[in-house]
Amino acid sequence: MFGRWRQENFFKYLLDEFALDALVDYGVEPADETRQVPNPRRKELDAALHQAYADLSGLTAEYGAEAFANRESVRRTMRGFRIAVAPLGRRVSEAIRRVTDLEKKRARVPAYVPVQQLGQGEVVKLRVERKHLVDLLKMVAYQAESDLVRLVFPHYRRAEDEGRTLVQSALVSAGDIAVDGEELRVALEPLSSPHRTHALAALCESLNDTKTRFPGSKLRLHFEVKPPPETSLAFPGPRPEGPAGRPGPDNPGGA
Repeated sequence: MFGRWRQENFFKYLLDEFALDALVDYGVEPADETRQVPNPRRKELDAALHQAYADLSGLTAEYGAEAFANRESVRRTMRGFRIAVAPLGRRVSEAIRRVTDLEKKRARVPAYVPVQQLGQGEVVKLRVERKHLVDLLKMVAYQAESDLVRLVFPHYRRAEDEGRTLVQSALVSAGDIAVDGEELRVALEPLSSPHRTHALAALCESLNDTKTRFPGSKLRLHFEVKPPPETSLAFPGPRPEGPAGRPGPDNPGGA
């Protein structure tokens, strides 16, 4: 059960974050004409039978309420009660017959039929080769994201709740790429806050320790974070001071 729960969470996350169900190919290919699919006629009968059961339940409840409220001083016998509520009794009998007829009809209708019986012309389906390849790449991307989250856990206090958000922000952040000798250096821009930037820098060091080479080359990947700007909304920097800490041209508020 725990493994099933993990699988469901895995595919739910891929549907929400990686668009696993997105259409990637408009091409079609022949499909199996004998493939069994739910019978729409059986579905219609199921709906009608469900409504018939609901109607019968309501009528029998009304009939029971009449029996419960029956005044014995007026109708002492069951025969007298039935005569008094004869119209309601006939409606109950009709509802029972309708349920019985629908059950017999449904029993004669197969639950599944070959897909060819549901329409005319060639049976086709969307091509699956490209879809399978794209889904595989998305699953691999998820595993890579999960590995990065595990690497950032020791360096980010809120990794349990925000680890994936941090990794996603890092993956889409801007940066520079340059070849330096035998290294392919990737310099990323700082993130939105200092504590996130520090966690990203620690993640870069962990990745550098793997000494991974860029696929198809001998260049070793080196990741780093650019130094933060001295003054910005995220990194305000030191407060300038005038002479003797008093207000000045560069220090209007004083020390």
